[in-house]
Amino acid sequence: MTVRQPRYSKEEFAQRGDYIYETQIKPQLEAGNDGKIVAIDIETGDFEIDKSEIVACDRLETRHPDAQIWIVRIGSRHVRRFGGRTRRTA
Repeated sequence: MTVRQPRYSKEEFAQRGDYIYETQIKPQLEAGNDGKIVAIDIETGDFEIDKSEIVACDRLETRHPDAQIWIVRIGSRHVRRFGGRTRRTA
C-alpha cells in the first residue's frame, strides 16, 4: 500500500477544497443530496459523491490513484460530529 504524502499546507489544502466545492460542485449537487459525502481531488477538481465516505474516496482513488482528497458533507459545515447534541425545543 502506497502512503500518500500531502503536497500542500493544511491551509492551502482547505482553501483549494472549499473553493472547488463552492464554485464548481455545490451548484450542481445541493438539491436532494443533503447528508451525502463529496470526495474532491483538489488538483484535478474531479469528485465522487456517495452516502459513504469510504466508497466515495475509493471510487475517486480508482480514477486518480495519487489524488489529494478533500471531503465535504453536503448541507453541513461538518463531515463528522463528536460529542453529544442538545435538542432544541420549540
